[in-house]
Amino acid sequence: MSCQLEIQDLGKMAYEPALALQRSVQEKVISRRDTDEALPFHLLFVEHDPPVITVSRRGTSKEHLLATETELEANGVQLCETDRGGDITYHGPGQLVGYPICDLNALSLRLHGYMRFLEDTIIKALRHFGIEGQRDTCATGVWVGDEKICAMGVRISRWVSMHGFALNVSPNMEHFKLIVPCGLSGRQVTSMHQLLGKDCPSMEEVQRIVGAEFLEAINLQAQVQQEHHP
Repeated sequence: MSCQLEIQDLGKMAYEPALALQRSVQEKVISRRDTDEALPFHLLFVEHDPPVITVSRRGTSKEHLLATETELEANGVQLCETDRGGDITYHGPGQLVGYPICDLNALSLRLHGYMRFLEDTIIKALRHFGIEGQRDTCATGVWVGDEKICAMGVRISRWVSMHGFALNVSPNMEHFKLIVPCGLSGRQVTSMHQLLGKDCPSMEEVQRIVGAEFLEAINLQAQVQQEHHP
């Protein structure tokens, strides 16, 4: 039986309202688990506008903010604390942010396996556009060569995920100079537009492919679980 995935396109939205929506959906998934109303797989798509720098609770995260308050204001960039894992991250228009809210019990995944699951999904999506993404054994996310194209950070509550991935389609790359991206000094970021130029796909097309790959990944993982636990 195929899994059902509910995808919501939130369009352009500020960070904090999107975070509140994530929490609401996560609570719903948890509360309806093992009921007839259970829908264990959701995916929220959003472009964060106004642009925002999010800082995790990791002790060193704030040290990786390079911009002053005045510089942030001049660039129209907000600063928000977040409860996801990882370090410091930038989100803005032209970046496809995906928030999968999934019952990991339904996929027999734990945190490490789920992160690899997300990386694989983005790598497969990028191949549709002729981009060979890859993992870095020392740093979570998806890379093209030595440059990160997709950042990731999640939070798990009662084995239901929230937060997720940020795929650089055609964001303002100058804004990444306001931070040490993901706290990785000396590492650079890239985007689909930088790699493909005029052949860069639209945000709608990238969203369509990522959504399709995510659904396929869920179905494959659920099938593996069923085979191992008949």
